[in-house]
Amino acid sequence: MNILIKILYLISRLPLKVLYVFSDLFFYMNYYFIGYRKKVITENLVKSFPQKSVQEIAAIRKKFYRNFFDYLAETVKSFTMSETEARVRMQHINQHHFHDTKAEGKNVILMAGHVFNWEWMNALASLTPQSHTHPVYRKVNSNFWENEMKKVRNNFGNEAIEAKEVIMKIFRTPNDGDSVFLFVADQTPHVAHVNYGLEFLNQRTPAFIGYDKLATRLDMAVIYCEMKKVKRGYYQVNYYRIYPDGEKFVENEVVRKFHKHLENTINKYPDNYLWSHRKWKYQSAIKNFDAVKTNV
Repeated sequence: MNILIKILYLISRLPLKVLYVFSDLFFYMNYYFIGYRKKVITENLVKSFPQKSVQEIAAIRKKFYRNFFDYLAETVKSFTMSETEARVRMQHINQHHFHDTKAEGKNVILMAGHVFNWEWMNALASLTPQSHTHPVYRKVNSNFWENEMKKVRNNFGNEAIEAKEVIMKIFRTPNDGDSVFLFVADQTPHVAHVNYGLEFLNQRTPAFIGYDKLATRLDMAVIYCEMKKVKRGYYQVNYYRIYPDGEKFVENEVVRKFHKHLENTINKYPDNYLWSHRKWKYQSAIKNFDAVKTNV
């Protein structure tokens, strides 16, 4: 395993333009011969965009494959990427929201979706006035990837937390405006934990609600991250404060508004979302479907 780690880090030290050559090769092999999860991707796109033609769906799918293999190359690069390069390649817009929440004395729940490239947000920890930035991650079965990806997520002053530990961590952390908790919040719950669902991209969608309960109960600030691919190897993340309709958030308000923001982002940049995951496989397990329409 040590040999694999050394090989991975050696490859990571290659210039990104060289890694993109590998990305191009994998794209052509996959698109024209292998068709990685083509059926899943096509089904997700067709159901999410029923108004689009067969040709439009095919064009989005092709662009998605390009972005997906670029994402893999960029993830490999993140093992050795410097903070300076990370700041250049990921531009952070509307950072004033973090100063506002600091002044209000409210910790932040930062919410992103699986929009490329969410793995490059690490430099945010060195840009915000908060002393503690905690990317929340879910454990994977491979100890190798678990350990190495945790190192990446701890770069530039981050303090990564496993998802099962985050609730206790938040409850034990004073809500004083000095901490940020980053959730990639469009994960699909395990079938045994599916309870709440809402309409998202024209489909009944199971959703986690833990972050909603935390924001509501603890009166935390909520900020949404909109990722945009400017060009190959360069991204912008624009931060939007999510405010309650009333004085405070009510039950399920945060989860509805997050999904509405994410849906708007995907409609603008449809090829930049992770269509290869089986997000809607547990639709039938939804016990509490929320039909409330939400504006943002």
